[in-house]
Amino acid sequence: MDITDTTQSLPLVSVIIANFNGAPHLEPCLNAVLAQDYPRFEVILADDGSTDGSAALVRERFPSVRVLENAHNRGFAAVNNQAIQASRGDYIITLNNDTRVEPDFLAEMVRVAESDPRIGSCAPLIILHHQGLVDSAGIEVDWAGIAWQRWRGKPVGESHAPEEVFGACAGAALYRRKMLDEIGLFDEQYFAYYEDVDLAWRAKLAGWRCIHVPTAIVYHVHSAFWSRQPDRKTYLLARNKLFTIVKNYPWPELLLGWPLILGYDLLSLSYAILRGQGISALRGRWDGLTHVSWALRQRRKVQALRTKRQPTTSMLARPRVRLGLLRGMW
Repeated sequence: MDITDTTQSLPLVSVIIANFNGAPHLEPCLNAVLAQDYPRFEVILADDGSTDGSAALVRERFPSVRVLENAHNRGFAAVNNQAIQASRGDYIITLNNDTRVEPDFLAEMVRVAESDPRIGSCAPLIILHHQGLVDSAGIEVDWAGIAWQRWRGKPVGESHAPEEVFGACAGAALYRRKMLDEIGLFDEQYFAYYEDVDLAWRAKLAGWRCIHVPTAIVYHVHSAFWSRQPDRKTYLLARNKLFTIVKNYPWPELLLGWPLILGYDLLSLSYAILRGQGISALRGRWDGLTHVSWALRQRRKVQALRTKRQPTTSMLARPRVRLGLLRGMW
């Protein structure tokens, strides 16, 4: 890592792995990261108050990895911000602890990012581990204000060229430091979920591009931790979706689209009730509404990011609405 001589001309990449009680996943994750073909990178483990010995395990088995250890659970957004601020890279890679990257992952992401200085982020091809199905090929946002993962559930196998997308899933993403310096880091009020959508929206407003890189491959177990806390996940998704709409959704489209947003949200709430998660879904929406004044204050800061590079329609791709109740949860 960070080899001298000829590699000094290459951009330095900081790989950040957010971790909370993920000890069983860390060894395969870190082995894959440390085996990268790209020669100039650093690795930081941002431990979020784990109680399973994760930090000690990494210090013992992976001494080249820098460990930032927190005494309590601060949330995905906060620990990633902590590691970004402690990192040195020209590019930041965020990875979930339950991922495994291919050896050319960093090289492919950097190659595409270096092709255009206005590329602020890159979204790899994330594949569901052992299933052969796509987990994510970038983020899109529909007219109901719902973010969803492109190509989720589609078979892997088709070849695609890099293409522009709305944003990148922070479970595996590249961010240009220059862009983060301009638009800010993850909003720590979110704790987890939708923080990457919020960041992607800010990047769009400021005129930055996000490119899907299908040759950068990541395998993902998917919600290795949050699958054990479905009520907490439902609460965060409900609350943070409201935060994101209030902060980022353009006023002209919001005035026209609120019936669709409300209708879709009621369908999503009904589905949560049927699954036995109605209380969590209602709590999330209530907490979002009680913090709407905060979100409106944040909106003023977000909308100030607009530049001449930003078209008059802030949702560049005009994403379509996904007519499925499950999509209402993400």
